[in-house]
Amino acid sequence: MKIYSKINENPDLSLALGYFDGVHRGHRKVIKKAVDYAKIQGKKSAVITFKDHPCCFFYNVCPKYILTRDERRNKIEELGIDFLYELSFDDIYKLNAREYLEDILIKNFSPIAISTGFNHHFGCKKSGDTEFLQQMSAVHNYIYFMSEPEKIKGEIISSTAIRNLLSEGNIEEANKMLGYNFVIEGNVEYGEQLGRQIGFRTANLLYPPELIELPFGVYATNTIINGKSYKGITNFGIRPTVSTANHCTVETHILDFDKNIYGQKIRVEFLKMIRHEKKFSSIEELKNQIKDDINSI
Repeated sequence: MKIYSKINENPDLSLALGYFDGVHRGHRKVIKKAVDYAKIQGKKSAVITFKDHPCCFFYNVCPKYILTRDERRNKIEELGIDFLYELSFDDIYKLNAREYLEDILIKNFSPIAISTGFNHHFGCKKSGDTEFLQQMSAVHNYIYFMSEPEKIKGEIISSTAIRNLLSEGNIEEANKMLGYNFVIEGNVEYGEQLGRQIGFRTANLLYPPELIELPFGVYATNTIINGKSYKGITNFGIRPTVSTANHCTVETHILDFDKNIYGQKIRVEFLKMIRHEKKFSSIEELKNQIKDDINSI
């Protein structure tokens, strides 16, 4: 997948439009329609999106994301997209719907198809929508695909719903909406070696600051190291029993694993919340609780 930050001439593409934070099940439906139609026609596909969430530009407030930028790119690439355009709002925010469609999309991509979600809006003051794209399809000779909402138990899958679930610690329901496990990735950092002192060695990661924050607590997790998955538990929080520091840490105790992985990149997939973080009266009480946490997974 080739990634561009600026528009260029790249004709006869099947396009998927949207921000796609999380690349959840609903997003993948939109993207796959663009990919599948391109393959049927023997053409290429592209996602047209933005470098940052629209709120960052219009309201100067950036939401906490579900995926890091690299992870979002990886998820999009996995779906078979050929080109990813990550645009800046500075270049297009003044364009109305017709100008954006004709001067950006039609002029540069001559799209054979355009795919969006059911609630897609674009152009200055959200002047363009799914009805407009359908109407203009005959004018500009492209096929328009609008994906109906994906639902779980009657609730529409959306990035907002997923963020809310994650912020509440409802990992299992969030993962169902995502279609994969919420994940953080990073290089293993040197910590204070406290886990080793109490008999539970941990791999420490920095929590990506742009991601939605989970509640402080202990989680059942899978840790991916060199392509192999290991069960474990992860504490996200400030470790009130053993540390006076007030900064957040991500510490994962990996079961059946005792190798030196400092500096190595790992992935931690969150499966469910076991309990909220709390301060224990003694190290011994903490150790007993950790044993119970491990036994619960």
